[in-house]
Amino acid sequence: MANTKGEGLTQLGGKSAFPASPEEAVLERIENPHQDVDYAARFTCPEFTSLCPVTGQPDFAHLVIDYVPGSYLVESKSLKLYLQSFRNHGAFHEDCTVGIAKRLVDLLAPKWLRIGGYWYPRGGIPIDVFYQTGTLPGGVWVPEPGVADYRGRG
Repeated sequence: MANTKGEGLTQLGGKSAFPASPEEAVLERIENPHQDVDYAARFTCPEFTSLCPVTGQPDFAHLVIDYVPGSYLVESKSLKLYLQSFRNHGAFHEDCTVGIAKRLVDLLAPKWLRIGGYWYPRGGIPIDVFYQTGTLPGGVWVPEPGVADYRGRG
């Protein structure tokens, strides 16, 4: 069960094997110790990788995940292992980006969540994927993601 002290977590504080797939990855949560205020938390993964489901070639992305917690926070080591589980997983950019968001929403029931998947070009075309739940609660500051638009060589 989730808690604020980390009891019951299976991956924190020791060696953890990399999950073979996103389906096998264990995402864990802890209780939000500041449920009395709305605030944003950000995770940035500038070296996200997955595989093209058709060619098997690697795809690379810069992910930015922002959320306003409700009762729970995602445990960061479990998130890191979950994101790494995509390295041998074949899925299109949209499937990876939206699938990550939906899994986090199912686990955390956040007040708000947004993910930006800034995918590096494949076939000369970058694909950026954006997903958001609801409206950002009033009074919460969330900075811009800070990922520059793709400009190629120009």
